[in-house]
Amino acid sequence: MLTKKISIVSLAFLAVMIVLSCSDIKRKPGRVYMPDMAYSRAYETYSVTAEEKEALRVQGINYSNTPVAGTIKRGEMFPFLLAKDLDGDSTNYVASKLVSNPLGALDSAHAVEGERLFLVNCAICHGSKLDGNGPLYKGGDGPYPAKPATLVGDAKYEAMPEGQMFYSVTYGKNKMGSYASQLDTKQRWTVIRYIKMKQAAASQATAAATTDSTAAKK
Repeated sequence: MLTKKISIVSLAFLAVMIVLSCSDIKRKPGRVYMPDMAYSRAYETYSVTAEEKEALRVQGINYSNTPVAGTIKRGEMFPFLLAKDLDGDSTNYVASKLVSNPLGALDSAHAVEGERLFLVNCAICHGSKLDGNGPLYKGGDGPYPAKPATLVGDAKYEAMPEGQMFYSVTYGKNKMGSYASQLDTKQRWTVIRYIKMKQAAASQATAAATTDSTAAKK
């Protein structure tokens, strides 16, 4: 009889435990099999210094914030093979002038995308009209004391090869830093082709105006 009562109590207790365990209220967190993958360390890309990486290595954490050399992410264009020149060297900067833009002429959709990328990343310095009068300069009233490059209207930049422009955008030039982390390879080439498209349009407009002026004088 006692055994029967114990069995009934045990079954009742087991039933209560089953009901409680089926509740949708999570009272305790479960165990994570691989916590480093479930909760990644919050390191921002390209922000970890060499000292911080060494400190991580001492802890047994091999962290690298750069892609493995020679790898190409899916959907990416063939990489720019010229590395950044060493200080005081300009070999690759000169060689970049011989690199052609792999993109063809921009259709209407890609031209719109090129303009968008330029306005987001470049117009703050070079201006929406590519005249070097962006918000950071504002005719000399902005926080930046020196006028950025005038991409349209300056013969130097209108004659600059696209490969040279790509090299500068990729690695930075003078006060302009690298945009390789903000724009992928195709986006950089798209922005440069957009700049060349605007330069060509401005040149054609100037030539047409000169022709009209000459004809009017006759």
